[in-house]
Amino acid sequence: MSTEIKVPVLGESITEATLGEWLKKPGEAVAQDEAVASLETDKVSIEVGAPVAGVMGAYGVQIGDTVSVGGVIGSIEAGSGAPAAAPAKVEDVRQSPPVTPVAASDDQRGGAPTLSPSVRKLVLEKGVDPTTIKGTGKDGRLTREDVLGAPAQAAAPEAAPAAAAPAAAPAADRREERVRMTRLRQTVAKRLKDAQNTAALLTTFNDCDMTEVMAARARFKDAFENKHGVRLGLMSFFTKAAILAAKTIPSANAQIQGDEIVYFDYMDVSVAVSAPNGLVVPVVRDADRMGFADIEKAIAALGAKAKAGTLTMADMQGGTFTISNGGVFGGLMSTPIINPPQSAVLGLHRIEDRPVVRDGQIVIRPMMYLALSYDHRLIDGREAVTFLKTIKEAIEDPTRLLIDL
Repeated sequence: MSTEIKVPVLGESITEATLGEWLKKPGEAVAQDEAVASLETDKVSIEVGAPVAGVMGAYGVQIGDTVSVGGVIGSIEAGSGAPAAAPAKVEDVRQSPPVTPVAASDDQRGGAPTLSPSVRKLVLEKGVDPTTIKGTGKDGRLTREDVLGAPAQAAAPEAAPAAAAPAAAPAADRREERVRMTRLRQTVAKRLKDAQNTAALLTTFNDCDMTEVMAARARFKDAFENKHGVRLGLMSFFTKAAILAAKTIPSANAQIQGDEIVYFDYMDVSVAVSAPNGLVVPVVRDADRMGFADIEKAIAALGAKAKAGTLTMADMQGGTFTISNGGVFGGLMSTPIINPPQSAVLGLHRIEDRPVVRDGQIVIRPMMYLALSYDHRLIDGREAVTFLKTIKEAIEDPTRLLIDL
């Protein structure tokens, strides 16, 4: 007896997805509701559960294929099946070819791990053997973080140079790999290009002295975490500062819709976070009504869901303003692109000690560059500079956040 595996409802107005990876091989035992496949929509990854318990049947679609809501992608057969560690069958290899960039013995290699397209690409770039890395993802699958944390393979000893070597010829082991763009990456590319084509993008810069914020964090971090169960980070300070600035410059929290400007009396802040399949921007809703602890808890929860790949469409929809923190990756300065239909995005960067002048003296201060990219159709240059200056003043004197000044 065979039961069809169908594409579930993906979210409001979402009718298609891309098959990201198969999580079960044909012949493996499957429990009811156990994840058997991962689908990639425009914004999030969604796991497809088995409708019944049984044995994974033949695949109906291949990795990278576009599937529609309600479409059949495979089947579950009656029976007990083989354990999950069973060797891959021929059709499995066709669906997700094993990546073995370095030589390994049969004992080392074992069953080739199933890799998502993004992880496979990263494995090839780093030149590591995926069979030597312990996966921390679901069912022991490798994640991007696992590969990034793996040491590079030791290089083979160099041969002695020839006496008069001719011009070097291309290496025999040079290779190329074509990896189909995920639906998420395609959507990101399209939206970013649409933003450039539609909005009149402009970026203004400033820098801010982080001394007072860092001192406040050092002073209260332990008491804050003991009371609220979450760390006191920088994002809550900048979120509160952006909310304060939006009260002065409401156009930074507005949108152009057709020939109308929509002003919001609330602020839903999109926070750019890194997920296994790329950058995503889940939303902290009603951030303007939250305190520091609530903001930190909301951001921590969204970050954990992004890392686990469990963000939903509801987590991603909406947002009236975006904060992107490139400083966590070491970025010194950038020109972030707005997240349409939003009109502004605040870019944060790394903190570094720099010489500055205070009261006629050159002193060392922890400084951060700030960037505000905005849609010049809606926000004038004076407004953009004022908005960013308000954030700078609030960060350099956090008391302003408490007295709404």
